Amino acid sequence: MQFQQLQYFVAVAETRHFTRAADLVHVAQPSLSQQIKALERELGADLFLRARGNITLTDAGEALLPLARRILADADTARHEVQELAQLRSGRVRLGATPSVCTGLLPDVLRAFHDRYPGIRLLIEEGGSHDLVRELARGALDLALVVLPLPTPSPALTTVELLREDLVVVSSPDAPAPGGGRRTVRIPDLEGERLVMFRHGYDLRELTVAACRAEGFEPDFAVEGGEMDAVLGFVRAGLGVAVVPRMVATRSGRGLRVTPLARPGLHRTIALAHRSDVAPPRAARELQRMLLER
Repeated sequence: MQFQQLQYFVAVAETRHFTRAADLVHVAQPSLSQQIKALERELGADLFLRARGNITLTDAGEALLPLARRILADADTARHEVQELAQLRSGRVRLGATPSVCTGLLPDVLRAFHDRYPGIRLLIEEGGSHDLVRELARGALDLALVVLPLPTPSPALTTVELLREDLVVVSSPDAPAPGGGRRTVRIPDLEGERLVMFRHGYDLRELTVAACRAEGFEPDFAVEGGEMDAVLGFVRAGLGVAVVPRMVATRSGRGLRVTPLARPGLHRTIALAHRSDVAPPRAARELQRMLLER
């Protein structure tokens, strides 16, 4: 049984005329008649009683008609749904990002994407780069914004560098300025400071701790284990200082003193990653383009 045969059958059933049905579906009448006969042979029953000038449905035809209409309607629905996706009117994008990127980079880009494609659902998952790489590999995410170098390099992932961002020191304006109040802070100056530190698995934690150890000291934690919003809140409360991305400090700077790190400073590289073996969906590719062109 072919889809086209059902179209021809419904056309004849509705017009009760082979020639008019052929005109309706834009096919030659002999071809339509042949396809109807082939359908009858496939089903093992006549679908029409053919009397001169009078076409009526048999019992088999009456039974098939509502089923054929339903199949054709479902096909139209499927076609419409696929076209909607193709035209970016519906669908979803599953995007992973580190919490600091969610705070600093994403809001403006996601707002622009949503304004352009309001029918696309955005599903955001926050996590460290290690967790996001794992979620990408198992197909739970379409795209992820991760910090390079990856904790576990994977040939199954494609990464494109998005930005290189400076890190700065944030502190409470009510507390003594780090580094003795100088315009910049050196990493060794942090030896005398109590740090508000992110949880384990946070890229910023690993980067800050490694920088301190490279200068020959272990950082002193006043509080540890928080996410970005919690860390900034603890700093505002005067519990200590923290090393955060400049973009986050700029966006969340109210109630914070922001002090640059002296050269060479600390930096991080943000990259957009996706699986190498599977092309991202159309909507995800469009978000990828907007991120790269931001």
